[in-house]
Amino acid sequence: MLGNLPLDVPGLSVIELFDLTQRRKNDGDVQGALDLYKEWLRVHPIFPIRHAVLFNYGVALSDAGQLNEAKAAFDEAIRLDPKFLPPYINLGTLLERMGTIVPAIESWTKVANILGEVNGTQINYKLTALKNLGRVFEAANLDAKAEEVLRLSLDVSATQRDVLQQWISLRQRQWKWPVLLPWDGMTVAMQKKGISPLSAACYADDPMLHLVSSFHFSQEDVGRPARFHDPADFAARRQDPARPLRVGYVSSDLRHHAVGFLTAELFSLHDRSQVEVSVYYCGIAATDPIKERIQGSVDHWYDIRTLDEDQAADLIFDHQIDILIDLNGYTKDARPKMFARRPAPILVNWLGFPGSMASPSHHYIIADDFIIPEGDEIFYTEKVLRLPCYQPNDRQRTVAAPLSRQEAGLPENGLVLCSFNGTQKITPSVFDAWLEILHQLPDAVLWLLKGGEGADERLVAHAVQRGIAAERLIFAGKVPNPVHVSRYALVDLFLDTFPYGAHTTCSDALWMGVPVLTLVGRGFASRVSGSLVLAAGLSSDFLCQSRDDYISRAIALGRDRPALRALRTRLLAGRGSSRLFDLPALVRSLEALYAQMWEDFRQDRLPRPDLRNLEIYSDLCTQTDHETAEFRAGPGYVEELRARLADLHRFAAVPADRRLWTSPT
Repeated sequence: MLGNLPLDVPGLSVIELFDLTQRRKNDGDVQGALDLYKEWLRVHPIFPIRHAVLFNYGVALSDAGQLNEAKAAFDEAIRLDPKFLPPYINLGTLLERMGTIVPAIESWTKVANILGEVNGTQINYKLTALKNLGRVFEAANLDAKAEEVLRLSLDVSATQRDVLQQWISLRQRQWKWPVLLPWDGMTVAMQKKGISPLSAACYADDPMLHLVSSFHFSQEDVGRPARFHDPADFAARRQDPARPLRVGYVSSDLRHHAVGFLTAELFSLHDRSQVEVSVYYCGIAATDPIKERIQGSVDHWYDIRTLDEDQAADLIFDHQIDILIDLNGYTKDARPKMFARRPAPILVNWLGFPGSMASPSHHYIIADDFIIPEGDEIFYTEKVLRLPCYQPNDRQRTVAAPLSRQEAGLPENGLVLCSFNGTQKITPSVFDAWLEILHQLPDAVLWLLKGGEGADERLVAHAVQRGIAAERLIFAGKVPNPVHVSRYALVDLFLDTFPYGAHTTCSDALWMGVPVLTLVGRGFASRVSGSLVLAAGLSSDFLCQSRDDYISRAIALGRDRPALRALRTRLLAGRGSSRLFDLPALVRSLEALYAQMWEDFRQDRLPRPDLRNLEIYSDLCTQTDHETAEFRAGPGYVEELRARLADLHRFAAVPADRRLWTSPT
């Protein structure tokens, strides 16, 4: 140490500098923060964004009451980049504090002059252009450029939820951590309130954060339609129909997609004396064998891609659908605004989205006893109904002939660990766990899916920094699904991600005889793998309760090749009898749930989603630090939230709800 400065000040990036100085200020060490800025500026007399560092230094000096020094820092920042506007604003405020009003006015006037004739229309033009650039760059897999232009858009207007959601998703996909970064006008709390539900599930194992993310999406991105159906519109249907239940499935993914792969056989197994099956498809126009297979197995197939929300809702209402299943949730090309119009008396959330919709419209969510254990219903606005196993699986899936290890670029005799999850699911905590496992298993390699722009390079660089040779990370390119599934024949052990684990990827591995080691959390997305592993017939030893347990168990398995071979034999032999692949039993259970829902409707006891206090719970979630240490919603999680509610209640009364605040005192 040099005084209270780290010896490697010259090596600090600007982001690291800002982070360290902020931490020192938070710890009350204001002078330490100033010294760190001063030393960094001394050793970086020429630097591309020195003006930005000088501005932050000026802000810190101003906050410390060192006004003359702050003025000098702002003046120098302006000299280095006259078009950099923040120091003009702060300099004006500083000059006003010093009693020199005319120079303050001059400083602020310069800002207005630099901006020129900016008006609302011009700003909207700029935002539209930047948003379009971001969309086009992302579609072209130019993730870094997309992230850059979306950040510029957020600098202009931080209230664009869709832009913020895309920006966060891009950072996760590129393996850029910390994912959430504060800047002028944009706080981490704002980002937590704006994060998309899927990104929230990848970000932290916090089921309350997941719930309130869905709530914000429902309230702000879906909203209340001008026209929607209420229970009175369906009252005449309460007579027990002398016909099968009309069940409609809405999805953009009944095609070459994970949901399509899972459900390819499902619809053909429905008992037509009990259920009449309609599909309302809202995905891409292209056709493929999976889509054709599903189309041929349902009673009615309606393409609603070109229909607006009202038209699609009217079509479903006119078809007198009894139960409408949302197989999308908050995923790409979903139709949540159509569901908000309530075109059927019973609306159900199942399979496509791992969490609560937190909408005022969805009555039920379908899970199983493991994914949503008793007591965790508090994290869902829907009534929880349970199958023996939540996930359907296609027993007739096509698997290509496997490549040899040599053809796949794998060591012939080494241990092959894999995690074929998307890069957005790989957190630093779980990746460091994998590197520790590789340290202890020197003949092992880690097989991953090729990620987005720059992601693979960041993972490799991080591994090398931790002492793992670059060649021990092998990246698999995109191939047709039958070829991809055949890769598992070359794998010894699947290592799951956390907090968003493998879902379809997990059942693919188990189908191919590969044992899956998973870290169990509290959120829906972190518990699906555990459900599938148990349903496939593996023991709870493959369900780890801590990161240390996960690491030690992986190492033990990796050192016992005969045990891994025996597990493969056992899984393959059990495919015909395991609960995971017993699709006829799942369909019968599903139809029983549909009958239960219909009886609830007939008896006028449909559950009503409970949205009370979710804005308050959202504020509580923004207080949690999800990134500096591994966050897990452990045993004390609920008690901590209750304590925060009690503290808030001491100041202002919090009304009762059916979650954590049932009896305010």
